[in-house]
Amino acid sequence: MLTATRESAAESVVTAAEPQPEPGATPPRTPLVARAAAELVGTAALVAVVVGSGIQATDLTRDVGVQLLANSLATVFGLGVLILLLGPVSGAHFNPVVTLAEWWTARRGGAGVTLREAAVYVPAQVVGAIAGAILADAMFGEPLVKWSTHDRSAGHLLLGEIVATAGLILLIFGLARAGRLQYAPVAVASYIGAAYWFTSSTSFANPAVTIGRAFTDTFAGIAPGSVPAFIGVQLVGAVVGLALVALIFMPGRTTAEQPAA
Repeated sequence: MLTATRESAAESVVTAAEPQPEPGATPPRTPLVARAAAELVGTAALVAVVVGSGIQATDLTRDVGVQLLANSLATVFGLGVLILLLGPVSGAHFNPVVTLAEWWTARRGGAGVTLREAAVYVPAQVVGAIAGAILADAMFGEPLVKWSTHDRSAGHLLLGEIVATAGLILLIFGLARAGRLQYAPVAVASYIGAAYWFTSSTSFANPAVTIGRAFTDTFAGIAPGSVPAFIGVQLVGAVVGLALVALIFMPGRTTAEQPAA
């Protein structure tokens, strides 16, 4: 991701836990078709977890608080597993703003996805998200495609999405700058779980997931009319997050200066 780290932060979400190559060696790159497949399958599985757990929760209880708790817990565990499984292949972005942020920070020669790779990742993520929503509906006997009627257009919800997305970008790229990517799988999943509760929007923080969730008229859905604004503020949140990374983790600051956890 960030050029100061000389490695791809998003792609290193779990690869930091892998055996590292000898100094000076260039590790082989996974073929782009495999990485695109990982992004498609991973995003589909993530949306299936979000939508499916939401359907299950509403079937089991009418308590909205319990529904959100079940939905958030399932998402935390599901996301953590998916990052661990697919991170070594594609970086486990599952999110266009992460992919675009990585491309932006790597555009001057740093490690990360190229524009061509980003142009493959993003459509794969969007297709995966739609497929995941349809799969979840199919598993629970819901109409395969039914546009959501859950309006999420209020201004305070959009502000919540800016906060959620900025925090996610700050976390991932900040860990890269701090040299602590080995904690990313747990950290990212934990952050998303927390953001379900501390943001008014319940933390979509992901344009592909937002699009996918428009295809299901269930607990996790979002009305199609609310999607453009959500995606717009998610992109704003990504810019804010990158700006915070640049401010807080200034180039030249070594990992030795970071406080010990």
